[in-house]
Amino acid sequence: MIPVRARWLEVPIEPGWLKLLLLPLLPIGWTYGAIAGLHRLLYRKGWRRANRVPCRVVSIGSLVAGGAGKTPVAAWLAAALHRRGHKVVLASRGYGRLGRNAVVVVSDGRLIRSRWEECGDEPLVLAAHAVGVPVLVGANRSLVGWRALSTFGADVLVLDDGFQHHALERDVDVVLFDGGLGFGSGFTLPRGPLRERPSALRAADVIGVIDGPLAPSQQARLEALAPDTFCFHAQRRPVSLRPLAGGPGEPLQRLEGAEVGMLSGVAQPRNLRRTLEALGARVVAERSFRDHHHYRIADLVGLDAQAPLWITTEKDAVKIPRSWVRDADVRVLGIELYIEDGGALLDQVEARLRAAPRRYPRR
Repeated sequence: MIPVRARWLEVPIEPGWLKLLLLPLLPIGWTYGAIAGLHRLLYRKGWRRANRVPCRVVSIGSLVAGGAGKTPVAAWLAAALHRRGHKVVLASRGYGRLGRNAVVVVSDGRLIRSRWEECGDEPLVLAAHAVGVPVLVGANRSLVGWRALSTFGADVLVLDDGFQHHALERDVDVVLFDGGLGFGSGFTLPRGPLRERPSALRAADVIGVIDGPLAPSQQARLEALAPDTFCFHAQRRPVSLRPLAGGPGEPLQRLEGAEVGMLSGVAQPRNLRRTLEALGARVVAERSFRDHHHYRIADLVGLDAQAPLWITTEKDAVKIPRSWVRDADVRVLGIELYIEDGGALLDQVEARLRAAPRRYPRR
């Protein structure tokens, strides 16, 4: 079993002994933050030219590495814009995929047309939740954008995890925070969890706090950096429990008082644990792996001996063959995103899309 991430990445207030122990990582973190800041500055000043696609572009991203709720927010926003009449296409980099095709059509909005090996795990979750919205995968987001235009006639491209992807011009940048983490320790990688220095938040057009509220000190820091930026709040809530092997689902009440094992390869397994405990389950065993983990049959041996019931995520479920868990009772916990005043969020995004200048490709 592989630890998912070091706990010290997330501690906002660190004891003195931990600060001393992690002191050697400070210069690396400063260097990382400086390089990330320079990268953003080069594009902002026009010293490096970003690519353009002739449609509106909305980025869903985060300052923090992993687990801020980018995928569910991207799916929610894409589906909501689709219902308002926009021709929306979702674009993902496809982390963890084994295939190397430049662009992969994961879904045409009606049918899933790819396997996780070709596209990665999160795009399949996007396709399942953003009904009616095509999903494409590719490292080159500009190329993905052109494919979205040529194949699906997109007028809005939604990027899942795009805040640090400066090579493609955007019209709206949505930046998310996990309510339980915020800025974490406030340091950049590898000393802390931040992909960029906190000052990068000033580039955000919209801020979202997922599963909040933030701690008072974290909220104060956010307001100091972006005092006038529109902010929304959302919660991830469990809605279903279905057998991994197939068959009818069960009510969530099944978990009340149950002894369960937790099987996950996600950035923030503590969120799954917190959800299970809130449903009344008692977690008696855990197998946690790195984000986007590629499961092997050895990872799943002996599950039935550790717990009578195992719970996994939708993201993990797409990578676990049913035949590998015949001797264990494994259930998939379905999660939905609930946004407080989602209409106001949509109005804010649409207003910015309407105000954005018409974009022409660079020659």
